[in-house]
Amino acid sequence: MSEQIYTPAPDRYDAMHYRRSGKSGVLLPEISLGFWHNFGDNHDESIGLDIVHYAFDHGICHFDLANNYGPPNGAAEERFGRYMKQSLHTHRDELFIATKAGHLMWPGPYGDWGSRKSLIASLDQSLRRMQLDYVDVYYTHRYDPNTPLEETMQALVDIVRSGKALYVGLSKYPADAARKAYAYLAAHDVPCLIYQGRYNMLTRDPEELIIPQAHQHGAGFIAFSPLAQGLLTNRYLQGIPEGSRMTTSNFLRPEVLTDALLEKLRALNDVAQQRGQTLAEMALAWLLRDERVTSVIIGASSVEQLDKNLRARDNKHFTPEELALIDDILKL
Repeated sequence: MSEQIYTPAPDRYDAMHYRRSGKSGVLLPEISLGFWHNFGDNHDESIGLDIVHYAFDHGICHFDLANNYGPPNGAAEERFGRYMKQSLHTHRDELFIATKAGHLMWPGPYGDWGSRKSLIASLDQSLRRMQLDYVDVYYTHRYDPNTPLEETMQALVDIVRSGKALYVGLSKYPADAARKAYAYLAAHDVPCLIYQGRYNMLTRDPEELIIPQAHQHGAGFIAFSPLAQGLLTNRYLQGIPEGSRMTTSNFLRPEVLTDALLEKLRALNDVAQQRGQTLAEMALAWLLRDERVTSVIIGASSVEQLDKNLRARDNKHFTPEELALIDDILKL
């Protein structure tokens, strides 16, 4: 990665809209940049830096990472650390940086799940990789049914009190465990800032319990996989293209794209075209129509892709007729 002097765009905050995370003082951009894909050792580091610069130039000040993002595990955090050192360190106070622990990270009994040992050790490793003194929010990445919830939550409380994280969050917790977690954290004066869950037009489960529950407890909600790993784009409207994520990823398999789903995607695309949007733009705008959704986390493999997704902000209004039509399509 070549050395370069980076000066952020002076108008970077003008076009982005920011939403309050629950009842906190934190404002997050409607669109955040995630490092789950595209920032491992299998992707060009200089392209990743261009993406990060473009994101910040357009008001994306929230970067979402986890200890195991790569490949290999830890690679995305290491890369982000180099980006910080090279060009972003002077803007640290403008950035809201998240990381997580809870999935398998290193061998042995302490490199996984939600014990106090695992969470604290993992955060120490993450801070070294990212070359940071603290993160802005630290998530427990998944509920651990074999560790007392009180142990996991107390670890988060103590992490905040140690200064290694400013806020804490929950990711992918079932509603009953989340309810107990919200209560524990609030009782210990470290209220949960935000809940992160998978939410998109094809995965609407959070609407029933998770989003209302977060809102009730004063936490924000942030959606990951808002484009269903690319399904809610024009990429698969004509089938499975060679070299697409569906042909290379363990998370998105070809058998997912059934004839029924393809019919549904094409119908949604017709609605998007009538709105003057791409399917991806409409899918992001559809999530942001709900003010309880604090932000959506998008990935990007190029500056061009990021730019296209940012256009979702231009039209977030849906008529009742459009919403009803979309609901009918999704029920097919």
